[in-house]
Parts: sequence; structure tokens; C-alpha cells
Amino acid sequence: MYHIGDLVIYSAHGICKINDICNKTVSGITRSYYVLHPMENKHHLTISIPVHNDKVTILDLIQKEEAYEILESFKYPGVEWVDKPNLRLQLYSEILNTGERKDIAKVINTLMRKKIDVERQDKKMNEQDRKLLTNAQNILFKELAISLNTSYQEINNRIIRNILDLTRKTPAY
Repeated sequence: MYHIGDLVIYSAHGICKINDICNKTVSGITRSYYVLHPMENKHHLTISIPVHNDKVTILDLIQKEEAYEILESFKYPGVEWVDKPNLRLQLYSEILNTGERKDIAKVINTLMRKKIDVERQDKKMNEQDRKLLTNAQNILFKELAISLNTSYQEINNRIIRNILDLTRKTPAY
């Protein structure tokens, strides 16, 4: 069970702070709810989630050791590139939805490498790939920054350095 003030990861909302734990009655049933506020919330969104609900996934923030492992993983190839855009979106989205940060990092790694490769050719990345990358990066990089007590920009810079080191050593895909 979480406590008021805890930071957690909740689906596409990313990092959320638990601001309250209270009882609410919905459809005649009274249960305990976590009251979450996304950290990047510009519209003052409040999310209420039942404390005991197997269908809702709330994740703890990663610990320092795992955060360092994830940063190091960007020195190596990510997931296999899928040439068909719709299949790629489906497969990569499934991986992102697992909440497994090491697997998520592999997808981000592959998409970042592809973006760098495309930009070197003075082209633009496929829009659905760009959106997928941006959303996944925002959540994972902010989580890494909190876990390592640094900034999003520092995490991004370090990962780009790791990827660029990799692309100099190995051929793309």
C-alpha cells in the first residue's frame, strides 16, 4: 500500500503524486481510493483509483541501481526494428504498456537511433514513431531524473552520448 506523498507511475499519465487516500462511494459501494495528481499536469487533473484493484497498475519509481542499469543499456542495441509502420506501432506499444522499464528503454533506444539516422539524412521521422518516442521518453527520462536526483536534460544528454557512441561502433540495425 502506498502513502500520501509517494511518487508512483500511473499509465500514460507518468509520474503522479499521491495527494490523498480517502473513502468514496460509487454505485452504492464504499471503497478506499488513491487520489493522484500527475506531476506534469497543466490542467490540474485529479485521478481517483481504488486502492485494491487488480485491473489498475500503479508502479513504484525505479531505484538508483536499476536507473543506472537502464542508462547503461543505451550503449547497446535496442529492440529489432520493424519495417511495417502499423505493426511496429502495435508491437512497440505492447512493450511500452508492460511497464517493464528495461524493455521500454530498448524501444526508446531503437526509436532514438532511428530518429538520429533519419535526421542525418535531412528527413523527418514518421509521425506515429515520433509521438511514441516522445511520450515514452517523457515518462522514462523524468523517472530516471527523479531516481538519480538530476534533470531530464542531463538524462537525455547522457543517453544521446551513449547512443552516438554506439552508432559510431556498429552499423544501423
